[in-house]
Amino acid sequence: MKTSKITVFYDGACPTCVRDRKWYESWLGKHPHLVEWYDITGKDAELAAMGIVPAKALRELHVQDSDGAVHKEMDAYILLLRQIWWLRPVAWLMGLPGIRQVLSAVYRRMVDQRLAREGRG
Repeated sequence: MKTSKITVFYDGACPTCVRDRKWYESWLGKHPHLVEWYDITGKDAELAAMGIVPAKALRELHVQDSDGAVHKEMDAYILLLRQIWWLRPVAWLMGLPGIRQVLSAVYRRMVDQRLAREGRG
């Protein structure tokens, strides 16, 4: 499978998100150029100019592919995981009906709880 550069929009004010970014960077190994990381913190106007709703960017992972299309939530995670060869089977599983919906519900609940704990929800 050919991979192209993607841009991951992440919450740099979230310690868990920053930690996850470091994991992904290490998993990319010799291919860090495949992922550009864009901290959304304080960049509401820039996000809006790109067609991304800032409030949604806090609650759903957004990833822009090499063609400029923006993918959200589970589609975004699947695109990110496909960049790492050994996580491609996980990406495939995440896309299966049923699994996708369960993961989406769990993800949304975790994000809402995190934002509430941080006073940003």
